[in-house]
Amino acid sequence: MMYTMQDRRRFLARLSSAVAAGLIGPSNSVAQEAPPETTTIRLAKNRSICIAPQYVVGGLLQAEGFTDIRYVMTDAGMGQSKMLASGEIDFTLHFSPILLIPIEAGEKISIIAGVHVGCFELLAIERIRSIADLKGKTVGVPDLGTSSHVFVSSMAAHVGLDPAKDINWVRSPSISPMELFADGKIDAWLGFPPEPQELRARKIGHVVVNSSVDRPWSQYYCCMLAGNRDFIRRNPVATKRVLRAILKATDFCVSDPAGAARRMVDGGFTTQYDYALQTLKEVPYNKWREYDPEDTIRFWALRLREAGMIKSNPNKIIAEATDWRFLNQLKRELKG
Repeated sequence: MMYTMQDRRRFLARLSSAVAAGLIGPSNSVAQEAPPETTTIRLAKNRSICIAPQYVVGGLLQAEGFTDIRYVMTDAGMGQSKMLASGEIDFTLHFSPILLIPIEAGEKISIIAGVHVGCFELLAIERIRSIADLKGKTVGVPDLGTSSHVFVSSMAAHVGLDPAKDINWVRSPSISPMELFADGKIDAWLGFPPEPQELRARKIGHVVVNSSVDRPWSQYYCCMLAGNRDFIRRNPVATKRVLRAILKATDFCVSDPAGAARRMVDGGFTTQYDYALQTLKEVPYNKWREYDPEDTIRFWALRLREAGMIKSNPNKIIAEATDWRFLNQLKRELKG
């Protein structure tokens, strides 16, 4: 997908209220910087709509000097991380643990910012009221190693279960685990927007954990902005400009969720305006200035160690695979 000049005009028109609110930032901040080392940027596109800032950022990237903005189809799990590491995409918002696992394996990924707090919801049958109740139950996942499998495993290990032995995983790459749950064929399922919104509308199951509001998961970033490490090293100006655009887009999601939802529909990122708007109102996109991204790395690294999915300590990952210099600069610039 590529953006045209007409797209840009429409987007900037919708951003008028955001400009008035100061979300665009100082008018001379971009002009004072060197131009980006590249004017092409490639972002991921997948079925998740909680990464809304990535989908409404097009006009802002053009304002930063990018003339060729591409969206590359990916999955919503480990495949996306591999594409980032290989350089098939340059940046993406992605679930923190699904970045940490390949980082430990030596993949060329650097995390540069936290963007939004949780969007995952665990839905279950009536007799499951807590994570501990998953013992001996069936949980549907597309495959082992996917975001849903990693998150449920982490929650299970955190309450003392052995996710490999105590949970009966139903792997379903062809039939959506959501539909298996809706049909009563599994006991629990964890998903991300728009699927939980759909099941709640259909009054199927009940929410056991909502990572937007339930502690400790709501105290840490869900999706963080990560880039290909080689791209970041070669293109520091472009990297800062991409991050600035993403953070402004995140502020736009907070200030005008209806406009952002419409932008997602107009851009072909979803056909479900109502679910997009619901997601934008429910997911905490207003925490990027407040939360410390290193806390998220430490938290998830420890959870993944508990679940037996990584061995590295958090400090090693932080030292080798994070770069906060751009975020620190922009926090000062984009005071809100």
